[in-house]
Amino acid sequence: MKPTLLVLAAGMGSRYGGLKQMDPMGPNGETVLDYSVFDAIRAGFGRVVFIIREDFASAFKEGVGARFADKIQVDYVFQKLDDLPEGYSVPEGRVKPWGTSHAVLAARDAVKENFAVINADDFYGADAYKRAASFFDNLPDGIDHAMAMVGYPLKNTLSDHGNVNRGICQIDEEGMLSNVEEVLKIERESDGQVRGDALDGKRHTIDEASLVSMNFWAFGPGFFDQLQEAFKRFLDESGTQLKSECYIPTVVDDLIHAGYAQCPVLKTTSEWFGVTYPEDKPYVVQSIAKLIDAGEYPAKLS
Repeated sequence: MKPTLLVLAAGMGSRYGGLKQMDPMGPNGETVLDYSVFDAIRAGFGRVVFIIREDFASAFKEGVGARFADKIQVDYVFQKLDDLPEGYSVPEGRVKPWGTSHAVLAARDAVKENFAVINADDFYGADAYKRAASFFDNLPDGIDHAMAMVGYPLKNTLSDHGNVNRGICQIDEEGMLSNVEEVLKIERESDGQVRGDALDGKRHTIDEASLVSMNFWAFGPGFFDQLQEAFKRFLDESGTQLKSECYIPTVVDDLIHAGYAQCPVLKTTSEWFGVTYPEDKPYVVQSIAKLIDAGEYPAKLS
């Protein structure tokens, strides 16, 4: 069975209409999401599932999902604040979503095959999808708890217009993810060195070749069971807080350290693009144009 692409798009609704995710980036009005789905299809993915909020479902299906209906099977699942395990409830005053782990859990009844997870507004590049598809193709039969992370060289994810936060990955000798350290305010400084604020509060020089996570994950369907248990633990520890969130990297990191999972890092040659700052858009447009000129994409996506 072909793998599914799971697109985290529940955050799109609050900005629908002036939406950066649907901002034209290609020469014929293509969006970043258009390129993501195009890359997934040619890498061998068979379905796209959008995780959205129910309150903007009609607008999303008409304005976004309809763009892909004649190219690949498209389905939708809703992330709901009160979609919680039995025995748990939303604390009074809570309006903030529960985080990316909860968003992925929304697809637990809709996805029974291998799946990749991406952000709706990030340009990941063709090679990243090929790496994920190859990972699935090479899994032994009967393995449904496999996982992997697509890793990008830090230098391929920086912005010229401000600092960024990144999860710096530590990888063991076998190419497995051993730890992810969140580093804040990373940027290339005037002396050419890349520096960021570590968790100890100090600013450190960072090797720009370090691999980072950009929230491109590959999972077997068995991950939903692990995720459900991890989300319950999160609710037990932080569920009464009004702004606490449960993130996929945190769950993966906990599973690795508990000895319940191994997570190979799939190093990609692709350059990640994202519109973190308004000034980033011209660079993204120019970068896509270069990829078209190099023959990686057709001038018009079909």
